[in-house]
Amino acid sequence: MATRCYYEILGVEKDASGEELKKSYRKLAMQYHPDRNPGDREAEERFKEAAEAYEILRDPDKREIYNRFGHEGLKGTGFQGFSGFDDIFSSFGGIFEEVFGFGRGARSRTAARAGADLRYDLAISFMDAAKGVNVEVEIPKQNPCPECGGSGANPATPPASCRRCNGRGQVTQSTGFFTLSTTCQACGGQGTVIVDPCGKCAGRGRLKVAKTINLKVPAGVDNGSRLRLRGEGEEGEFGGPPGDLYVFLTVEPHELFERRGDDIFCRVFITFPQAALGAKIEVPTLTGPERLKIPPGTQNGKTFVFRGKGFPRLNGYGRGDQAIEVAVAVPTSLNKRQEELIREFDRLSGE
Repeated sequence: MATRCYYEILGVEKDASGEELKKSYRKLAMQYHPDRNPGDREAEERFKEAAEAYEILRDPDKREIYNRFGHEGLKGTGFQGFSGFDDIFSSFGGIFEEVFGFGRGARSRTAARAGADLRYDLAISFMDAAKGVNVEVEIPKQNPCPECGGSGANPATPPASCRRCNGRGQVTQSTGFFTLSTTCQACGGQGTVIVDPCGKCAGRGRLKVAKTINLKVPAGVDNGSRLRLRGEGEEGEFGGPPGDLYVFLTVEPHELFERRGDDIFCRVFITFPQAALGAKIEVPTLTGPERLKIPPGTQNGKTFVFRGKGFPRLNGYGRGDQAIEVAVAVPTSLNKRQEELIREFDRLSGE
């Protein structure tokens, strides 16, 4: 990996936008591109250095790690830099075409490609988040057409070689000493063109399907939690691996409980006699009603705690606690006898 500051390499400020990063990288890569500097070792190193800097800073997660911990922090991400030009072109994939409009080598229609990742938003109840739940979800996908195998062509009429690029997927353009290979516009870089489209998918190569998945939501998830199901995204093409499914959870609020981390909070009302004389009352918990002893002289707003009655700790052991705040309810309607007794109490208390 490069040891120089990535922002210094690209010549940008730390708050540079994605567009500014791309613009600077384009300029440097064009300047130090190996086709433009044959045999120049220093240019090769500058080209690799710029590619590495752009690879890190264009990724928000890696950029945040680099901003906080520098090069040492990136060691935990698995990124070890680029070993050569082929590694750069391979790792960037479509990024090079995104920036320059050209790459290295033709993309074949039969080259294995990974399937796309999918997102699914799921709302669950407060109690389901506390206890865990199994739910069936139906995931819409775009999978390769079983009739044509994803080629988009009628199985009886295979794709024909592209005449413009002679099946290479790219065309070569020369401007002085600089030779560029650009994606063939006629075949989109595939090297072949469809003469007779598949009747089942109308030549698209993919069909919309729905798959029912049994999803296990673990106890302790919170609003915004994300579950990853490997291999449940869209199928890959031509032997490529499937993508993943990401399920984003929204936890609905509860009428009695409020979550605070792994702890929960609730408020219960007691009468003035219960607060003054003490009592045993039932209070709600995640696992059902529990008895709570109210000592004599309990004040309004007093909080009691049930240890281990909160949410399960999703990434640890044990559970949070439950806090119960008591509120003394003041009667809003008194009969004549009740008024007399309260006035008598007031007289005897001397207040």
